[in-house]
Amino acid sequence: MKIKAQIPNVLTLLNLFFGVVGIVWVLNGDVRSGAYFVLIAAGFDFLDGFVARLLKVQSDIGKELDSLADVVSFGVLPGLILFMLTKGVVDPSSYVPYLTLIIPMLSAYRLAKFNLDARQSDRFIGLPTPANALFISTLPYLALDFPILGQWISNPMVLVILAWIFAILLISELPLIAFKFKSLDLSKNIFRYLLIIIGIGMFAWLQLAGIPLVILAYIGLSIIENAIGSE
Repeated sequence: MKIKAQIPNVLTLLNLFFGVVGIVWVLNGDVRSGAYFVLIAAGFDFLDGFVARLLKVQSDIGKELDSLADVVSFGVLPGLILFMLTKGVVDPSSYVPYLTLIIPMLSAYRLAKFNLDARQSDRFIGLPTPANALFISTLPYLALDFPILGQWISNPMVLVILAWIFAILLISELPLIAFKFKSLDLSKNIFRYLLIIIGIGMFAWLQLAGIPLVILAYIGLSIIENAIGSE
C-alpha cells in the first residue's frame, strides 16, 4: 500500500470525522455550531480531490469514500440542523420535524446519481450537496442578523417548505455553474466572476449570515446564464 495514494483518503475521512462531530454538537443542542463543521468538512472535501489530482492518485475507492463521507457531512448533518430548528418551535409530539429529513434522503440519492452522471464534467446538474449544506447550516445566522427574516425562518412550515424545495433542487436537472475554468476569458466566465464578487462582498459584509444569500445568488445566476445560453 503506497502511503501517497492514501493521503486523499485520509483527507476524506477527516471530512467524515468533522461531519460526525457536527452531528454530535447539533444533537446536543448547539445548532448554530453546525455551520462551522459543515465549513470544515467542505474544506477537506475540496482538499481531497485537489490533492488526488495533484499527486495523480485518483482511485475508485477514493470516489466511493468521498460520496459516503459527503452523505454524512452534507446530507445527515444539514438534515439534523433543520430537524432541530423545526423541533424547537413545534409541540414535542409533532411529526412536522421529520418532514425535514427529506434532505439526507435526497442528498444520498444525488451523490449516487453524481457518480454515474458523465454530464457533470464542466457543470453541475442539480444543486451540489456542499452548497445545500452551507445554505441550511447558516440559516440561523441569517435569522439572527435580520430579525424580520428570522420570524419566517423560525416558522416550522417555512422550514419544511425550504427542506423540500432544496431537496428537489438536489436531484433536479437544473444546470448550475461549476468553478472549472477552461480559460480566464471574461466573456466566457462572466457569471463565475460575478458569483466570486458577490460571494466575497456578502461574506465581508455579513460573514456566515451572507452565505445563504450567496447560495441563492448562485442558483439565480445559473438560471440567468442558462436562459441566455438557450436563446
